[in-house]
Amino acid sequence: MAVPEFVLALRRHVGHAPLWLPGVTAVVRRPCDRGTEVLLVRRSDNGRWAPVTGIVDPGEQPAAAAARETLEETGVRIRVDRLASVAAHPLMAHPNGDLAHYLDHTFACTWLEGEPYAADEESTEAVWWSVNDLPPMEPAHRERIDVVLVDDPTTRFVL
Repeated sequence: MAVPEFVLALRRHVGHAPLWLPGVTAVVRRPCDRGTEVLLVRRSDNGRWAPVTGIVDPGEQPAAAAARETLEETGVRIRVDRLASVAAHPLMAHPNGDLAHYLDHTFACTWLEGEPYAADEESTEAVWWSVNDLPPMEPAHRERIDVVLVDDPTTRFVL
């Protein structure tokens, strides 16, 4: 995935040492004749399906980051409706050796306009999937989708 410039600058100082990074996941929904669809991207780094994810820029509001990442990665404009969950994830080792912990903010979002396409190098595809026929994906990504689809107005915190 594309690495934000501020992370590259940090890496020049800390090398591959673990970083603590704020992240966002945008679970974008829209109604369809079969019920509800969610927007998924096929990641270019591992070929797996996932909702839109990204890193929050310094000083950026997480909800604004979710909308920005969705537009940058898929060309789709969204409304961020609510914060569905917040969770710290285990240490992740990237293929280049960089280590990071991510604090994910998962947002329930609604499609406003635009047809999805792979708008940057982070994805090879961007498409709508029926919630009744989702493709295989990382369990953490599926859990984020499931938390949004429950449509509980209470934010889920992992304890």
